[in-house]
Amino acid sequence: MQDFNWKKLQNGSDIRGVAVDGVPNEPVNLTPEIVQLLGQAFTAWLAQKLSKPTTDLQMAVGRDSRISGPVLMQGVMDGMAALGASVYDVGMASTPAMFMSTVTPGFECDGAIMMTASHLPFNRNGLKFFTAQGGLGKQDISEILALAEQNNFPKDAPAGTITARDFISTYAEQLVHKIRTAVNHPHSFEQPLKGLKIIVDAGNGAGGFYASKVLEPLGADTTGSQFLDPDGMFPNHIPNPENSAAMASICQAVLTNKADFGIIFDTDVDRSAAVDHQGQELNRNRLIALISAIVLQEHQGSTIVTDSITSDGLTQFIEQTLQGNHHRFKRGYKNVITEAVRLNQTGEESWLEDGTYRQRDMREYYFIDDGDNLVSKILIELANANQAGRSLTDLIAPLKEPQESREIRIKIGVDEFKPYGENVIQQLQIFVAQQADWSLVPNNYEGIRVSCSSPVEDGWFLLRLSLHDPVLPLNIESNIAGGVAKISNRLLDFFDTIESLDLSAFA
Repeated sequence: MQDFNWKKLQNGSDIRGVAVDGVPNEPVNLTPEIVQLLGQAFTAWLAQKLSKPTTDLQMAVGRDSRISGPVLMQGVMDGMAALGASVYDVGMASTPAMFMSTVTPGFECDGAIMMTASHLPFNRNGLKFFTAQGGLGKQDISEILALAEQNNFPKDAPAGTITARDFISTYAEQLVHKIRTAVNHPHSFEQPLKGLKIIVDAGNGAGGFYASKVLEPLGADTTGSQFLDPDGMFPNHIPNPENSAAMASICQAVLTNKADFGIIFDTDVDRSAAVDHQGQELNRNRLIALISAIVLQEHQGSTIVTDSITSDGLTQFIEQTLQGNHHRFKRGYKNVITEAVRLNQTGEESWLEDGTYRQRDMREYYFIDDGDNLVSKILIELANANQAGRSLTDLIAPLKEPQESREIRIKIGVDEFKPYGENVIQQLQIFVAQQADWSLVPNNYEGIRVSCSSPVEDGWFLLRLSLHDPVLPLNIESNIAGGVAKISNRLLDFFDTIESLDLSAFA
């Protein structure tokens, strides 16, 4: 273990690694031995944070459907129990559920772990960590990895217990109760979704429970739901709502089954997306707009925090139609969560943040990546709209969407890519100042965002430096056909003057 690279396991505020052999150039680095040490490290770290002996800790561990899940989960639990902790084995679960195990009466665990690699391929796995304060941060994960590397745990601690408990049913009952109470249907309190056909695509991940344990008790017809059975090889499509094939599949399922609504989850249910009754994806701007409309009905004037590449039409919808405040911030869902928390701490109410188009977190749910609570929020509005004889999407009818959009990833061909990329952005700022119909957008927290007012462009672009890779992502949107090409061609003239940039993505 002396030569093991523990730092390589860190992925921001998560731990991820290769758990299954067989994929070329991807050697296994997440083994039962490794995760056992991680279970011990989390237990020791938490005991120190809470000023409690490890023998007084109550922990919970769950997993998604990955084939490596059972053996790795056992390793984690064995590590926790080796330090005397009492451990709940909750089996198949979701990421939002594992957080809720720390705050649900009757459980109220000191800490919880979800074994998942989110939407990554079948050979990967990982760990997400929670306390009653929410998900752990990047620095917390670094500290846990350091403890695992030191492996300086007591060898004579009294053994803890591992007890199987069905938490996902308890969690599902919470969702059912929330929807029933919020809708408060005058004639069908117990089944406010009766008469609605709602189908679920779980992608063979952990989200199949939502159809049987949430929708059906609420009266929904779930006929046509697909890929509900857990299968860690993910034989039908990539379990990721951002995957075009996955979205096409749920859209078609809605049309084929003449459903009123469609839901798709990623593997661990921290991401979700939706489809309307016409088989149209509620995507990007439309989904942010819909959730914003719902949130701002309850919390007037709230700030909606999104990442930097959201559209101008969304800003207009939030601020002019909904009378809220739209606050763009740096990409990266943790950046956006941190900013939303900061705004709340300074007295500026923020009840919704959107970090990656399909990860939308709400203050009422502790800003946890929470795909099933997000969907539940929409279902409440769907039930209310159905009672009133209107469509769910009537809420976002005024939303102006771009005619065209494109992302171009410009590779940087130098080793010290960060200062080089920052210099390119500075040079572009000078170039923009020389353009009569281009202007810098104020209050931009990442890269350079430019408004393009020419009648043949009518749009915007944003150039930023990737957080981790030698790449300058360039996002362009236009409100007219052909506008993106006009903007990109002008930018290409600028980039042609700069060395060490791979401009092949412009083709």
